[in-house]
Amino acid sequence: MRDFSWKYFMMTGDVDAYLLYKEVAARGEQTVAGTEPDEQEEAAE
Repeated sequence: MRDFSWKYFMMTGDVDAYLLYKEVAARGEQTVAGTEPDEQEEAAE
């Protein structure tokens, strides 16, 4: 999703695509840092 939103932003200059890219990147950092909500634990069960 991150690659798609970045490529779409680069082709169109659409600000919403850039904001989506930043949001996905921020959520990815949270997941790596282990600060993701308990939803992952529930899915693992």
